[in-house]
Parts: sequence; structure tokens; C-alpha cells
Amino acid sequence: MLLLIVIAFLQMNTMVLYDFTTTTALDGWYRVNDDVMGGRSTCSFKINEEGNALFTGQISLENNGGFSSVHYRFSPLETTGYQFLMLRVKGDGKRYQVRIKNRAGDYYSYIAYFTTTGEWQDIRIPLKDMYPSFRGRTLDMPNFEGGKIEEFALLIGNKKEEAFRLTIDKIELLKE
Repeated sequence: MLLLIVIAFLQMNTMVLYDFTTTTALDGWYRVNDDVMGGRSTCSFKINEEGNALFTGQISLENNGGFSSVHYRFSPLETTGYQFLMLRVKGDGKRYQVRIKNRAGDYYSYIAYFTTTGEWQDIRIPLKDMYPSFRGRTLDMPNFEGGKIEEFALLIGNKKEEAFRLTIDKIELLKE
């Protein structure tokens, strides 16, 4: 009985944005690479044999390139009361950027960085620490203040040519 109460409590405190282990489709996800401005970086985004998302590719600095990203758009989600963005990932020791947008059409994103270890990690990012940025520049605006989000993205762009590999299990919002 106590276990059921604990599970119910945890479910009330968590909102799942995407659980890759429960789907074989990537509906709502799309890729954006530096080729939108002439670059040559490439990426792939698919579900692997273990049922996780696999974001892989090659970053090229050719033609002023240097990034790859995957984005997920969805109907607006109310974030009031949630304090953390939680990612369950297994990376390659590289640094990645996570992005959220209040409205999908906003020109800027709220961003934070995390570094992977090569092992499965639960990355916990305080939403209030996510700061507004556009094309690599911090904007003179407040950090994320809650409300709604309509887009989530992962990006790699470490200003060097490199292969990358990030496995994603799930993405959630968490109340304290």
C-alpha cells in the first residue's frame, strides 16, 4: 500500500514531456542543422533497438557551421508549479544544450547546458536558471519565469568538429 502511495505522489509531481520507451514514433520531432545557414553538419534522430531516442551526427565547422539540433513542438503545456526539467540520458562525454520556448514562434529560447559522462544520468535543470538566448547571445531579459512551453530542443555546438551520440530515455518536468 505504501508503495502505491509513493508512486501516486511521484506521478502527481511529474509531467512527462516525452517518454521514448512508450512509442515507436517520433511525431512532433524535427531536425535543424547548420545547413540552414550554409553549414555542413549532419544528424540523425531515431528510436534504437532498446526503445530510446538516439541523436547522433557529425559537427562540421565548414562554411561557418557548427551545430546540430532536434526540436519537439507540442500543444502548450502549463508549467506553473514545476521547478525542474529532468532528462534521462546517456551521452558521450560531450556538452549539450537544452532549450525551451514559451511559444514555438518566439525567436529566442531559454537555454541551459549539461555535460554527459558516458553512463546513464538523470540531468536536473532548474527552470528558473534557464536564460534567454538567440544565436549564441544572452539577451537582456529575465530568466524563464514559468507559464507555458510549446517547444523543447537539444543542441550540440561546441565550436569544434566532432562526432556525437546522445541516447535519450525520457524528458519530464518535475515539482520539488
